[in-house]
Amino acid sequence: MSLPFVVGHVAVSLDGATTGFDVDIGRYYSLIQTWKEDVTLAGADTILAQEAALEEAPLPGPKEGAPLLAVVDSQCRVTSWDKLRKCGYWSEVVALRIDDHTDDEVAEIVTEGTRVDLRRALRNLTHERAAKVVRVDSGGALLGALLSQGLVDELSLLVHPLLTGQTQAQRWFGKGGGRTQDLSLLAAERLESGLLWLRYEIP
Repeated sequence: MSLPFVVGHVAVSLDGATTGFDVDIGRYYSLIQTWKEDVTLAGADTILAQEAALEEAPLPGPKEGAPLLAVVDSQCRVTSWDKLRKCGYWSEVVALRIDDHTDDEVAEIVTEGTRVDLRRALRNLTHERAAKVVRVDSGGALLGALLSQGLVDELSLLVHPLLTGQTQAQRWFGKGGGRTQDLSLLAAERLESGLLWLRYEIP
C-alpha cells in the first residue's frame, strides 16, 4: 500500500526556533496553497494550544472541499473535536490513536503499540481517505518523528530574519537525533520584509 506525499511546512527563525517570535501568519498560510493538501496533519500539542482561540471563534461548519484534519492524539487529550470540525478550515476531523475509544465525537484511525505508528497511519489515510498529499502543521516533535522515520518528502521553511536568543525555544526539528539526510534544493525565494522561503526535496 502506497504512502501519501508528505510535506513539512514550518515558520522558523534563523536559529531554528518555532516559538519566541511573531510569525508572519498571513504569508505562512498564503504559501500552503502550493501543495493543495488532502490532509492537514497536526500533533495534539498544536491543537491544545489553539483551544482558547477556538472558544471565541465563529463556527460556520465544515468546509466542503477543504482538507481533512488528522490529529496525532495518542493519549486522548484533545476534546474540542466538534469545534475543530465546525471552525470552517477543514471538511472533517479524525483522531490518530493507539486504542479504540469508540468516540462518538470523532472518527479514529487506530494503530498498535505505545505510540501512534505514523507510517501505518499515513497508509491508512491513503487507503481509506484517498489522501495523496499530507501537510504537517505542527511543532517540532511530530515533524522530527516523521523525518527520523523517512516519511517526509518535502521540507518547506519560511525563514524569518531574526534570532530568538532562546536556548529552550521549541525547534522545528524536535529535540534532535534521527539520522543524517542529504536534501536537494527545490527553490529559494526572497520575499518581503526579509523573509526567505526555502524548499527542499528529501530523496
